Amino acid sequence: MAGERFVSFNVLVVPEDPTLNGYILQPLCTRILQEAGKPRANIKILTDPRVEGDADAKAKLLSEIPENWDHMDLMLLILDADGKDRQPGFARLEEELANRQRPVKLICCAAVQEIETWVLAGHPDKLKANRWGWSEIRAEVSTKEVYFEPFLEQHGDPAVPGRGRKRLIQEALANYTAIKQRCPEIQDLEDRIREHLAQLT
Repeated sequence: MAGERFVSFNVLVVPEDPTLNGYILQPLCTRILQEAGKPRANIKILTDPRVEGDADAKAKLLSEIPENWDHMDLMLLILDADGKDRQPGFARLEEELANRQRPVKLICCAAVQEIETWVLAGHPDKLKANRWGWSEIRAEVSTKEVYFEPFLEQHGDPAVPGRGRKRLIQEALANYTAIKQRCPEIQDLEDRIREHLAQLT
């Protein structure tokens, strides 16, 4: 039914760093769920238990996270790729949680190369002004240190929490289609969520 599109949907996002990445992932995942067909999705960035890095996030997803957050409709694990192929590990983790006695729907996504790249992707004019080529940004394993920190110094706000990350991703989302073109993993994440939602109807 058409009205089902507006039913509340609870999503838990598990990041490597809930403090700083949360400012980026909250607005971004809200938009992704909106595009996938859940405009009223409730996005929760995991802070308890707090995770510290990708290994800790995966370990907690196999232990206390499903136990403490079993009321969520969907869990998203969003990590930095850091130059690694994370897909085999992601597939094993998703399968293990799906096959539990109390199944957990987990969708994993790796940002190439770091989550901050997604913010930069939505600001092409600012990148051009700095004479930063997109292919170089995309290939840089240490995107945060090499590109995003200088970008944040130029366009962020040290007086607000997150130094302006939330505002910068909100501005970037005006170019959401361009972000997906530059960062295909976001399109893939959106598509996988949409496919999962279709299976629920």
